[in-house]
Amino acid sequence: MTKDIHIVIIDYPDALQSAVHGLKELFLFANKIVLENQLNEQFVVRIARPDEELDNIGQTDIVILPPCLGGNYYNVPASKLLNFINNAHRTGSILCSVCAGAFILAKAGLLNNRAATTHWQLADEFNEKHPKVSLKIESLLINDGDIISAGGLMSWIDLGLEIVAQFTQPHIMRKLGKYLIVDTSKREQRYYVSFSPKFHHGNQQILAVQHYIQANYNKSLHVTLLASLLYMSERTFLRQFTRATTQRPVQYIQKVRVQKACELLESTTQSFEQIALNIGYDDVNSFRKVFIKIIGLSPSAFKARFI
Repeated sequence: MTKDIHIVIIDYPDALQSAVHGLKELFLFANKIVLENQLNEQFVVRIARPDEELDNIGQTDIVILPPCLGGNYYNVPASKLLNFINNAHRTGSILCSVCAGAFILAKAGLLNNRAATTHWQLADEFNEKHPKVSLKIESLLINDGDIISAGGLMSWIDLGLEIVAQFTQPHIMRKLGKYLIVDTSKREQRYYVSFSPKFHHGNQQILAVQHYIQANYNKSLHVTLLASLLYMSERTFLRQFTRATTQRPVQYIQKVRVQKACELLESTTQSFEQIALNIGYDDVNSFRKVFIKIIGLSPSAFKARFI
């Protein structure tokens, strides 16, 4: 007897259509591979608009909130959709989000005190609007049992593969990946993150220091020097800098330098040793450790992946 797995993909206003229909097609391809391997599971996929079709949806095993092209619906979703999501969760559905879809789950109150991810460029907005959520922006996908969140715009593929592996068998997912010619190995969103400092916080003194760091990242930078530029005590500077940028100065400087290193690895033939010296690190091994901690890849692995 065939076991149907009912999936509902929410086609909310401005939802990314390649994700909405791509997910449906991914599950249909998975169905073919399942049959070829003489297994019993089959995905039954429905695309539903939140303004007119939610009342007629019956059994749901999985509800997916895809990424979006723009707009602001993900911040102000209709109460009808929020009610549907909460009811589905209460009755045992697994809830899934991709990119900005996590905002809708958070708006429904389902991510409070739980780990989730979203697109790295939305991190500051997400943290501001949903401080009770433990945002793990370095993760491309977080499977927290009844809630699965994926980060970037194209991570709907990773989500689809995760669902296929969970509801069929891992080797079915790997065969699907080979058929689609996509990477099924574990990845992390931080491989692709570009450090984008906050400059619109309104603290003009801290902004001046940020500009100084951007222009002098390859020089010796420390809290004493930066505080003296503003005629502040170190304690006051630390408090104001952290509040304005959400980063401690040391972390901020490290991320600026790692970003510069990534750009040089991608655009020049310099060795990592040369790059480390050029951006202000005398101890190459120390900077290598910082690079791996922030990016999640060694410099050579980063270059191999992106060059």
